[in-house]
Amino acid sequence: MFYPIYLNLKSRRVVVIGGGEVAERKVESLLEAGASITLISPDVTPRLDSLARESRIQIHHRAYAPGDCTGAALVFSATDDAAVSAAVFEDAAKAGALVNTADQPALCDFILPAVVRRGKIAVAISTGGASPGLAATLREKIEAFIGPEYAQLAELLAQARPEIQRRLRTAEERKALHYRILNSDIIERLKRNDSAGAERRLKEIIES
Repeated sequence: MFYPIYLNLKSRRVVVIGGGEVAERKVESLLEAGASITLISPDVTPRLDSLARESRIQIHHRAYAPGDCTGAALVFSATDDAAVSAAVFEDAAKAGALVNTADQPALCDFILPAVVRRGKIAVAISTGGASPGLAATLREKIEAFIGPEYAQLAELLAQARPEIQRRLRTAEERKALHYRILNSDIIERLKRNDSAGAERRLKEIIES
């Protein structure tokens, strides 16, 4: 069993080994999290090269070398060279960094879930490595259920949170109010693209 967790990687050093499409996908998601990315590979995709030219990532155009994992919070090994993958896993352990090796669960300290994102909302789905296809299928079902209106609702609740905390002193009172909001017609108004109406309704519930 893996322990589910959301990490704050903002400005944290993350090392990616490999320059192909798998590495590119990992880099894109790491950029969304605000990580400071160092990529090591003799050859890289045009997209990765473009990110380096924009100074969004740093690339070392060479093969992996011992010591490259030093100072990293996370290491992603995305190479098809088994010997390199094994060396990265061993070096990362010595450096105190957690490592994920593409398609090799035995060389992973953590695995990556399938993720549904709607603004501030992130839903992660994992089968513990048993079936990536099943995780992808479940993600599609959840994507169909959680529409963009939920991202709008999360944003409204984030904006209203200081006011709710100011008005209500106890956690029990705040919890009850949140359930009143969630069980109201606000989400239906957002589905109808009635953002103004949703905001008015939220204000009414809070003030009542």
